[in-house]
Amino acid sequence: MARQGVTKPVLPITLTFSVTNHCQSKCKTCNIWKIYPRKQQDPAGELNLDEIEAIFRSMGPIYFFNLSGGEPFLRRDLPDIVELALDYLKPRIIHSPTNAIATNRVIDGTRKILENIRRRGLTTPLTVKPSIDGVGALHDEIRGVPGNWEKLLATIEGLKELEKEFPNFHLELGTVVSNFNKHRLGEIEDFVHSLGVQSYRNEIAEQREEFVNIGDPITPTGEEYAELMKGFAGKIRQSMGAKRPLARMTESLRLVYYELAARIVKENRQVIPCYAGISNVHLTPYGDLWPCCVLGYARPLGNLRSVDYNFPAVWHSASAAAVRDFIRNNGCACPLANQAYSNIMCHLPSLCKAGMNMLSC
Repeated sequence: MARQGVTKPVLPITLTFSVTNHCQSKCKTCNIWKIYPRKQQDPAGELNLDEIEAIFRSMGPIYFFNLSGGEPFLRRDLPDIVELALDYLKPRIIHSPTNAIATNRVIDGTRKILENIRRRGLTTPLTVKPSIDGVGALHDEIRGVPGNWEKLLATIEGLKELEKEFPNFHLELGTVVSNFNKHRLGEIEDFVHSLGVQSYRNEIAEQREEFVNIGDPITPTGEEYAELMKGFAGKIRQSMGAKRPLARMTESLRLVYYELAARIVKENRQVIPCYAGISNVHLTPYGDLWPCCVLGYARPLGNLRSVDYNFPAVWHSASAAAVRDFIRNNGCACPLANQAYSNIMCHLPSLCKAGMNMLSC
């Protein structure tokens, strides 16, 4: 009803918070590092902890808290940000990607977050997802940082040790499938499985406002991606039965996502209804609210600093309603993974497919 404009949207299911735009990587699929160079150590303009607390207090509970960037672990106060989320947002799942370059900071930061969760007597699942876009030299070439591969391996080993100590911690690896690695996906996948990592996913490289890469030739065709996903999905089905319940559930959803993503890229339309700006919302380091990171700067909902950090004031504003109308009227189409999973949850036929995937393993 909210998507049709009949009622005001309730609180989002998922909050993605880009805690910083700074990043040490120089990825071929993302230009954010050109706009926010790491040498600018002063995070001028980024939300501080007091501002973040005011925003979280005004929001209330959500289900999924997704950290993002830039590189999230470059913020030394990342564990403090998660603490504020635990206090006010009370998420049921917390997730963060990482480029895995600052190995010690990633491992130490993850440990602090887990200790904070444990100290509260909670068992909230935390997933940290290092990026792996190639094996060996290919990874360094795509990520633009010599030596990133060795740091990635060290980070993975350190995070695997945390899995032994914290039952609620889940290590996941993720690949951005682009024109730079589309012919090497099998090699990457085989390597990931050789590490014994329970959860591995990929998403297609996208042109996003957030990444300042509109017009860059990075995205495989829908036909190419669909063909790649056939083999990928087959391996997932073979291994699902031996995985833990949470991994089985997420893998079941991913099987549906891979099929939808290929169709969206191929057909350039919303294959199922998109609930961006309703089920999900994206918070930038500077207090802007976006429906998603793909529309980003082009279609913002509003800025929280301008309304004294009052989330409902932006969430229920006329500008936010106009953006939702744009999305509902098929003004855009993309395979953004974070949003697609929520769309699947809101689309009964797709949700049933995911359920059947889980039951059939």
